[in-house]
Amino acid sequence: MTVYNDESGTDGALRRSLGVSRRRFLSTCTAAAATAIAAPAFGASPAFAQPASHKGNGQGHGQDLVPASKRGIILYTVRDATGRDPLSTDLPSGFREVFKELARYGYKQVEFAGYGQHANAPGGSNLETVEGAKLLRSWLDDYGLRAQGNHGFIPSSWPLNQSDLDQFKRTLEIANILGMDHMGTGGDPTGSAYRADWDVAADKWNALGQIAHRAGIKLYTHNHDAAYGFLLDGGPLDAQGRPTRSSGIRKLEYFLKVTDPKTVWLEMDIFWAHVAQYKFHTYTAHDGSQQENIFDPAALVRRNNKRYPLFHAKDGVVNTTSGQGYDMVPFGTGVIDYRTFFSRVGEKNYRNPMVEQDNAPSSTDLAQSLKHARIGYDNLAALRK
Repeated sequence: MTVYNDESGTDGALRRSLGVSRRRFLSTCTAAAATAIAAPAFGASPAFAQPASHKGNGQGHGQDLVPASKRGIILYTVRDATGRDPLSTDLPSGFREVFKELARYGYKQVEFAGYGQHANAPGGSNLETVEGAKLLRSWLDDYGLRAQGNHGFIPSSWPLNQSDLDQFKRTLEIANILGMDHMGTGGDPTGSAYRADWDVAADKWNALGQIAHRAGIKLYTHNHDAAYGFLLDGGPLDAQGRPTRSSGIRKLEYFLKVTDPKTVWLEMDIFWAHVAQYKFHTYTAHDGSQQENIFDPAALVRRNNKRYPLFHAKDGVVNTTSGQGYDMVPFGTGVIDYRTFFSRVGEKNYRNPMVEQDNAPSSTDLAQSLKHARIGYDNLAALRK
C-alpha cells in the first residue's frame, strides 16, 4: 500500500480545538442547562462544544469568515421542498422554485443529494440525464447559483465492472454539465474498522480519483462519526485472524495517508466530527494499555490543508442521553464554535461550507426546512473574525 505525503504542520493546543476550549464535561444532562466546566482529563467524561453564548457568532467586527460567493447549502436539507407536488401547494416546490428561494436568501452555491424531484415539477421526476443536467444548469444560471458537488453514485464493485464504470463516467459527465469542481458521496469509503479493508477502499478510491481527475473533477468522500473512530491495526488477532487493538490512528487519517492527494479529496461533516470527538477518545493500544487521544478536527484539516475543499456546516445542542452527544439544530443556533473553526482552518477562498440540517423537514410545518435554510444562511453570513 502506497503512503502519500501531503501538506503537514503542527497546530495549537487542545484548548483551541473544534468545540473544546479546554477539556470539559457537563454538570447536567440537559442541553438547556449545558454549562461546561473545566476538567483536568477527558477520561470517561466526553468533551463538548462551548455553549452558544460563548461562540461569538456574528459578534466580530472583522472580515467575513465565509465569503459571500462561498455560502452554500446541500439540498438534502430541503429535500421535502424539491420533492413535493407543486400542484398541491403554494410553497416552493421542485428544483427550479427551490433554487429561486435559496438565491433570495443569499446562497450562491448548492450541493446536490441526487437529481430526483416530484414528477409534476418542471423537467419531471428524474433529471439525472444529460438533458436533465442541462435544464438544471439553466436554472442555476438564472438564479446566480453554482453547483458545488453531489452526493451521488460511487460504484459498489471492486474491481470495477463495466456497468459501474459506465455509470460513474455518466455521473462525471453530468457533474461537468452542471459546472461542478467536485463530485462525491454521502457515505464512508468503508464501514470496517480494519486496516486491510481500508487498504482495499484506498485502492478503489485511488482508481476512481484518477478517472475523475481525467474528467476535470475532484472526487471526495464524506464522513459520519464512525470514520473518525480508531483503526484496528495490531495487537492479538481474534478468531477470524483480525487485529483487536489500535495504533491510535483514526480511520480517515489513515485513508488520507494511503490515498493520492492529487486525486482523492474529503468533505468534513463538522457535526459528525463533533460526535466522533465525543465518542472516540480512548483506545486500546497494541500493548494492551488504555490510551487517550482527543480528536481535533480543525487540526486535522490544517495538517491536510488542500485535501478538505468542502465542509458540511451543521449545528447541535448537547444531549448526553442520546449516545451521540448532540442533537441537530438549525445552523448557528447550537453550541458548535464555527467562528473558531473557520478561523483556525483558514483558506476561506478555497473552502466551500454547505449548510446542512438532516432533520429540517417537518410533517406538521411544511415550510420549516426552507425557514431553517434561511436561518442557516443568515448565521453563516454573520460569522466574522
